[in-house]
Amino acid sequence: MKRLQVDVAVIGGGTAGLGAYRAAKRFTPSVIMIEGGPYGTTCARVGCMPSKLLIAAAEAVHHIEVAPGFGVHPQGETRIDGKEVMDRVKRERDRFVGFVLEGVGEIPQQDKIDGYAHFIDDNTLQVDDHTQIQAKRIVIATGSRPSWPPHWNDLGDRLIINDDVFNWNDLPTSVAVFGPGVIGLELGQALHRLGVKVTMFGVGGAVGPLTDGAIRQYAADTLSKEFPLYPDAKVELMERRDNGVFIRYQDDQGQSQEITVEYVLAATGRRPNVDKIGLENTSLELDARGVPTADRLTMQTSVSHIFIAGDASNQLPLLHEASDQARIAGENAGSYPEIQPGLRRSAISVVFSDPQIAMVGSTYRELNQKFSACGCFEIGEISFENQGRSRVMLRNKGLLHVYGEQGTGRFLGAEMIGPNVEHIAHLLAWAHQQQMTISQMLDMPFYHPVIEEGLRTALRDLNAKLRLGDDEIERCQRCPGE
Repeated sequence: MKRLQVDVAVIGGGTAGLGAYRAAKRFTPSVIMIEGGPYGTTCARVGCMPSKLLIAAAEAVHHIEVAPGFGVHPQGETRIDGKEVMDRVKRERDRFVGFVLEGVGEIPQQDKIDGYAHFIDDNTLQVDDHTQIQAKRIVIATGSRPSWPPHWNDLGDRLIINDDVFNWNDLPTSVAVFGPGVIGLELGQALHRLGVKVTMFGVGGAVGPLTDGAIRQYAADTLSKEFPLYPDAKVELMERRDNGVFIRYQDDQGQSQEITVEYVLAATGRRPNVDKIGLENTSLELDARGVPTADRLTMQTSVSHIFIAGDASNQLPLLHEASDQARIAGENAGSYPEIQPGLRRSAISVVFSDPQIAMVGSTYRELNQKFSACGCFEIGEISFENQGRSRVMLRNKGLLHVYGEQGTGRFLGAEMIGPNVEHIAHLLAWAHQQQMTISQMLDMPFYHPVIEEGLRTALRDLNAKLRLGDDEIERCQRCPGE
């Protein structure tokens, strides 16, 4: 048994683990990184990058299909070669992974421990059966994994997750997608546009991460016109039959329907990888999901020398969030016992569906819970259906809600679906982080003709509804929801 003593041990070699390792190294040379699987990031291997490659192929097909609306008529039938599509996806995916692995290769070999780490106590880690590590500080960066109901395992190899999609050599004929969240919407719509027969099922009416009922309903209505989408499905039976899966469900009219698909894609969420690392042997405080609680500004857990970062932290499972958390956790682990709060940026998330879905700052649900007793926030609205540039491009589908605070006029957040709203979301995230007011945002330049003019219309609508002034500020400060 090999025994090591180090200043900092980082558990995990993904986005958060690599970031935490590099951050801690700036404070002490005695840092190791432990990884039981392949080094690299979920984003590059099976997440944001390969999914965008699939989406890009789907967009190419869609551009051809909508061309007649402009009076442009492509000759002949569009042929989709699934093998060529997947070959490019995998080649480019491997290229992105290669860039990540180049960075991993630059890490000294003695700083990398291969194997799965398990807590013996608050300072001791056992790696498989070959190494025991005594660490003064520890960063948990073990990532997350897809989750689904256990009885779905009866579907065998007909049950797949997003990881499996990017290993296909060819496109299947049909897929049932369970979970219209970020992963489900992106992959489901892309596969549909590439000629795969897609049926999508959800529970509880959720569509993407949206919490604003009007935006969520618009998204459901719009996407369900393109492929069958049941956000609150009632599935009566799902079972393996031969080389497919038979599904019986009730449609929106309550009528029983039956389909047989090649695969069931489980996009029903992810769970932090903290359930098999021996947390029961530590004195860490855990939340209801069994995840260590942590201060979001320092990433410090209830055990002062243990930090957590990335998807394992049960906060926002996004790459830019994982990178920020990794830097904070790594720096604080490296400089411990000196702890400094790190920069946490305004929340921003994007679903690369078409139309795109995006959220910035505080969600509608958060604001409604906070201000429900006194109505201290207001909503500005714009429909993209008659927005100039959107109609020019025949992409005039969408709805944007912006939220502002009564009294101060401060911008609080936004939820939206619309054409290229990833760009609007970035503008709004910058404004939110700068704590700008709606009036200040309206003083910013808007070019013509651009989709962003729709944002200006929504801000003007909101500005006209806001009640400003000291009296309103004082009233809202007394809001019971505060």
